[in-house]
Amino acid sequence: MAISIGDILTPERTLFDAPVSSKKKLLEYLAGFVADLTPDSSADDIYERLLGRERLGSTGIGEGIAIPHCRLPQCQHPFGVLLRLSEAIDYDAVDRRPVDLVFALFVPEEANDEHLQVLAMLARNFTEPDYREALRNAPDAGRLYQRALHTEA
Repeated sequence: MAISIGDILTPERTLFDAPVSSKKKLLEYLAGFVADLTPDSSADDIYERLLGRERLGSTGIGEGIAIPHCRLPQCQHPFGVLLRLSEAIDYDAVDRRPVDLVFALFVPEEANDEHLQVLAMLARNFTEPDYREALRNAPDAGRLYQRALHTEA
């Protein structure tokens, strides 16, 4: 069965005009947000895991999109956090463009196939110009969430 954004994203994890000013601040923001949602996890550990993945190569995939991701021992099922940033930030993306749309993905330690399937689905969706434009033009968090679900490629 194919995984969809609706399987991993909720309205509560769809953040509109997130106030971050740098890649570091974004990863810290995500770590704190996810630590509050995930029992027995710490923001410091999540931040280090996200940063460790970035050290392997930027998760900025181009066209203003970043897909930071990591494995979490406390995670039972893959889940995502969608953010539209209040201002685009430098992210060391492959195309050197600043990032304004972020889909952070968190997966269980052992979820290798599922992890790759979700990343591939996200990359496919975000390569569609109409999908990116719909997300960028959403007027609020509720519409951002709806557009993330209903304009999947």
